[in-house]
Amino acid sequence: MVLTINKVSKNYKGIKALDEVSFAVPKGSVFGILGPNGSGKTTLLGIVMDVIKSNSGQFTWFENSKAGHHRKSIGTLLETPNFYHYLSAVQNLKVTQSISQRGNEAAIDDVLKKVNLYERRTSKFNTYSLGMKQRLAIAASLLGEPEVLLLDEPTNGLDPVGIAEIRDLIKSLAAAGHTVIMASHLLDEVEKICDHVAILKFGKLIASGTVASV
Repeated sequence: MVLTINKVSKNYKGIKALDEVSFAVPKGSVFGILGPNGSGKTTLLGIVMDVIKSNSGQFTWFENSKAGHHRKSIGTLLETPNFYHYLSAVQNLKVTQSISQRGNEAAIDDVLKKVNLYERRTSKFNTYSLGMKQRLAIAASLLGEPEVLLLDEPTNGLDPVGIAEIRDLIKSLAAAGHTVIMASHLLDEVEKICDHVAILKFGKLIASGTVASV
């Protein structure tokens, strides 16, 4: 398993954001964490990335340790990234690479090709469509060739064309060998993209397993 979560709970001022959530993410899967807003999805992603501390329970990455030991093996898109509007895709990724120390400048062209932005690599960020901006954000998460991609609501705020772009991109990244974990409140998108799913509601795990069985 790539990620195993065991009875993870998180409280905020008496409110249970997560209540003993347990599931495992198989290697090579596209795993959806599905639930309405406020169900605990983003909190759970923050915990497994060591950004938020749980009150109880534990998790392991790659069956042996926490995220901090495998930071370079996990690419994340946990919130809307802050790109410079007046810089090109290449220039923005150089900034990201310099800050994160993931990969090197030679890898920038490779990740732009993966997300189908190479032809627009010298265009300024403010000329991009919403879908292109999100593809650039995913390109940033691909720096360093991570085994796992952790994406929080990757199609949020996109128009139908942008949603289709990201859906196809996630499928292609999975086909290239990445394990993808994505949080979403859209059942339709999870059904179209994911092969495994965990469903959360009010911080509780309702069901988990293959999309077909659930």
